[in-house]
Amino acid sequence: MRIAIVNDTVMVVETLRRLVTSVPGYDIAWVAYDGKSAITYCARDTPDLILMDMIMPEVDGVEATRVIMQQSPCAILIVTADIKKNSAKVFEAMGYGALDVVSTPIMGISEDETLNQALLKTIVSIGIVIGRLNPKRSSTRSGSSSDKSALNKSSYPPRQLPPLIVIGASTGGPKALARVLSELPPNFEASIVIIQHVDVQFSSGLAKWLDEQTPLSVVLACEGDRLREGKVLLAGTNDHLVLRPNLKLTYTKEPQDYPYRPSIDVFCESVAQSWSRRGIAVLLTGMGRDGAIGLKKLRRRGWHTIAQNQQSCVVYGMPKAAIEMEAAIEVLSLSEIASTLVKRVTHIP
Repeated sequence: MRIAIVNDTVMVVETLRRLVTSVPGYDIAWVAYDGKSAITYCARDTPDLILMDMIMPEVDGVEATRVIMQQSPCAILIVTADIKKNSAKVFEAMGYGALDVVSTPIMGISEDETLNQALLKTIVSIGIVIGRLNPKRSSTRSGSSSDKSALNKSSYPPRQLPPLIVIGASTGGPKALARVLSELPPNFEASIVIIQHVDVQFSSGLAKWLDEQTPLSVVLACEGDRLREGKVLLAGTNDHLVLRPNLKLTYTKEPQDYPYRPSIDVFCESVAQSWSRRGIAVLLTGMGRDGAIGLKKLRRRGWHTIAQNQQSCVVYGMPKAAIEMEAAIEVLSLSEIASTLVKRVTHIP
């Protein structure tokens, strides 16, 4: 896999170079010390993955990400030294197409192996998603399991359950989610669960940022939470969020080798097993195929399923996979999704 480094600090560049080249099969495509150079280099030689710094002179990581994803798109991983301070920029960059974010690793006497391993692990996950690395497993995941598990549904009468909306997103997701949530009314009567591919260290900041974009309450989903009307729950760890038959939320590490964490498919499958009322499932912009299987399973259960259209996606991978699998009943632009949710939520049987 060919990896490019964009960072204005020589020591960080050398740290990243050393880490990347320590793994067989990883090569350095090029190095840029500012965003402007990165845009030029990427247009000439598009790598498989860019390790992008956030704070740089002239053109920062947000603007570089935006231009690169428009002109010569490729996988981009944000590598930043101060996650909390740069959280707003991080979410903006993810809105333009950055896949994930990790802390800048440290080398030398104070070497932090935890940060180093976190970076390498994320590179592996991205490599699998973009098809440059093979997952060390022969099957897809439990999403293709038999529908017999639906017998575990709760005994609650459907009408005693709130209307449920499940939204899955990945690359470009934060900005798309903000757009949808901002257009929902304050008295929206559905419960909403969001599965966004984002590392645990950013999930709390993302929940707070989304909460500022909507009249609804957006919080992280916690162990034991129940789904409530008018409340938006965001998956908040690197484990998979699932709904148990007792209708309480929990987190699980399984499947451990699945590259998408938290997984949209895993959550949708648990909903199909445990939630007796129909609902609405939406698959937004994202790289890869996560969510397509889950959307199809929910459609088979009578759910209304929606995929974002190509024109309004930052990356069309996930919605495209769902459409090709005939998992989506409707294909809508981002501007149409909120109004459709408002119209359809009162008609959920």
